[in-house]
Amino acid sequence: MEKIQVLIVGAGPAGLAVAACLSQFSIPYCIVEREECSASLWRKRTYDRLSLHLAKEFSELPHISYPSDTPTYIAKEEFVRYVDAYVDHFNIFPKYSTSVESCKYDEVNNYWDVMAHDKVHGLVIEYTARFLVVATGENSEGIIPGIPGLQDFPGEVIHSSSYKSWNTYAGNDVLVVGCGNSGMEIAYDLASHGVETSIVQFMTKWLMNFGMKLVKWRLPVKFVDFILVTSANILYGDLSKYGIVRPNMGPFLLKAKTGRTPVIDVEFEDGEKCSYDSIVLATGYKSTANRWLKNGEGLLNDKGMPRREFPNHWKGERGLYCVGLGMKGLTGICHDAKCVAADIKSVLDSAGPF
Repeated sequence: MEKIQVLIVGAGPAGLAVAACLSQFSIPYCIVEREECSASLWRKRTYDRLSLHLAKEFSELPHISYPSDTPTYIAKEEFVRYVDAYVDHFNIFPKYSTSVESCKYDEVNNYWDVMAHDKVHGLVIEYTARFLVVATGENSEGIIPGIPGLQDFPGEVIHSSSYKSWNTYAGNDVLVVGCGNSGMEIAYDLASHGVETSIVQFMTKWLMNFGMKLVKWRLPVKFVDFILVTSANILYGDLSKYGIVRPNMGPFLLKAKTGRTPVIDVEFEDGEKCSYDSIVLATGYKSTANRWLKNGEGLLNDKGMPRREFPNHWKGERGLYCVGLGMKGLTGICHDAKCVAADIKSVLDSAGPF
């Protein structure tokens, strides 16, 4: 049994951000990660051409900025280097290949009782923690929809998290299911090397970054969406006559309410029904926190996502917190991590250590 002050579950950007913020207050913590590396989603489950769609000023983790010569829009490899430098700077040492199997609150002793599996040594480790931070992310597991007949499809079917580049599919016809950013970029990657694609509505990078600045100035999200949609209408006109109907919600409210991100700067030609050799399911991700977390009903709903809306979503009861589940990307992670660390410090200052 290991008795610790703060247990952080997940060593992606969210977990690392919390660790860094806690270290600023000299608060001891332990961080566990089921994979063998930090930021495993970025290293192992993203396509090669991925880059951040928001400018670097909106994609930083707490307390460390990007080098001055970093491009405005950061490629995946550049972000991974930034994460590695971040881990080194704050002396963060996650316990890798350690998967949390169960977690419940001990009402008698007033701590979180966590059982974890050390997959390298085959050991079961018990942690007792005064504070528990859920940092396993919105994208913990890919969603595979129940599509009738999919099991009979003779070709390859993968989730977008397994897609790397067009090279694997050279000479094939590939169907991409899903039209978020991942789906559209994967389709573009394939289309530019011979795969037929379809046209979808899109939002330009400069409009989205203009919107980010307005949100940063604390303008209401609905008002920001009104400005962006009006600007898009002026720039592109009415696309409904081509069968492209804008959603009822603007891009920022859509992200806040559903976690869905508008397609940015990707354009295609209208396609026809075809036969395909492979299918890529760009159908999103889901949180898996509820599989191991018990007694967290006050913080997370039945989908493992916060019950309360941003910015009041990050704090539960009895020392339970979540970071990076507010559907606000890296900007939201930065906000959550700072709030959680400050709250833990406040509790410790008033009540003393565990």
